[in-house]
Amino acid sequence: MTPVVAVLLGLALVTTVVSALGLLLMPNLFDRLHYLGPATTVAPVLVAAAVVAAEAFDHQGIEAVLLAVFLVLFQPVLTHATARAARIRDRGDWRIRDEGKGRRGSTEAARGRAR
Repeated sequence: MTPVVAVLLGLALVTTVVSALGLLLMPNLFDRLHYLGPATTVAPVLVAAAVVAAEAFDHQGIEAVLLAVFLVLFQPVLTHATARAARIRDRGDWRIRDEGKGRRGSTEAARGRAR
């Protein structure tokens, strides 16, 4: 293992461990979702770079790069879907509601000014 590969894998490991600690220490799901980002985007890119550094762009290198690109592209979609599902479970709807009684929401107020 070359020093470059060792450093890249070490950085991926540190990124994953810090993300795991954040997941354990955060109080609710929405805060925890922020700590998934580095573990599911930065770490796979570092591992793919380590594979490319070790194997060049042969079969394993190309597969590692394609997998890292897939994770980088679809991790935000999965995080958003998880957050939306959690909000629906907590509040019954994902949209923001006006919680104040007797107050008009910003959309209604904007319409009232436009008249």
